[in-house]
Amino acid sequence: MKAMIINQFGGTENFELVDVAKPEVKPGHVLINIKATSVNTVDTMIRQMGEELPLSPPAPAILGMDFAGIIQAVGEGVNEYNVGDEVYGCAGGLADLPGTLAEYMVADTKLIALKPKNLTMEQAAALPLVGITAYEGLQRAGITEGQKVLVHGGSGGVGHVALQLAKYFGAEVFSTGGGDKQTTLIEKLGAKSINYKTESVVDYVEKHTSGHGFDIVFDSVGGENMLQSFEAAALNGQVASTVAMVNIDLSVAHFKGLSLHVVFMLIPMLHNVKREEHAHILKQLANIVEAGKLTPILDDKTFSLEEVGDAHAHLESGAAMGKVVVSV
Repeated sequence: MKAMIINQFGGTENFELVDVAKPEVKPGHVLINIKATSVNTVDTMIRQMGEELPLSPPAPAILGMDFAGIIQAVGEGVNEYNVGDEVYGCAGGLADLPGTLAEYMVADTKLIALKPKNLTMEQAAALPLVGITAYEGLQRAGITEGQKVLVHGGSGGVGHVALQLAKYFGAEVFSTGGGDKQTTLIEKLGAKSINYKTESVVDYVEKHTSGHGFDIVFDSVGGENMLQSFEAAALNGQVASTVAMVNIDLSVAHFKGLSLHVVFMLIPMLHNVKREEHAHILKQLANIVEAGKLTPILDDKTFSLEEVGDAHAHLESGAAMGKVVVSV
């Protein structure tokens, strides 16, 4: 089969198209003909950092985590899926799990689900990592109907899904963006937009919550922005963060009695623990998508398997809106 591999970590020029052996199905797994995959920030981090990042696979490596495709063979003990089923998931591209930048992959059935029927392969491939992350973060924060929820970075990969899910769960949703394109998308997806470049936290907390703060702040920006999340949260509020690798002062969180939920959705893949929870979430997401309440947004630029280096560069440029997708 054809695959794009990394022989050494670093720049996008290190991707190389090669012929490698087609993997063989094993018990509890399925062989999938990959039709599309998407690029996540963690994919670019692995490509750049290699062994500096504890979750990276050894080179030579097939990267890529998200996929949508068609089952070609089922392993022993697999009863839920059949040859020909269209499925999606996040199942490889790190540690000892070969990735999706290839014509075929073998995936643990605990990490996949049937593809939403009303999505294309490209749309479905855009959803798993960001969808699981957004769903887990909101659930752990205890989202309930009628709450005020703030999503930082609502035009990004995780953020644009989080704001749609928050709305689906019955919240009143607000979201930050840094320009007209971003705020237009946020409004289109059903949230009230906040331009963080022109409005201070104090200003928008006063404007939208009468100074009380938001019940839940979902922070898909992370880093130093977490301090903004603490400032925007209500007393005894909930903050869910997807990027918590930062040294910050927790004094504000202490005096406001905040709960912080760090979402690292790769744990089941890395440690082979509670993987079935990912299958459960993917099934729930498919139901929400098929009910017309969640739509993954794709960037305007399209890429082929051979152009995956360009896809990585486009995501890293910061110019992408929604998810960057690669057709295999």
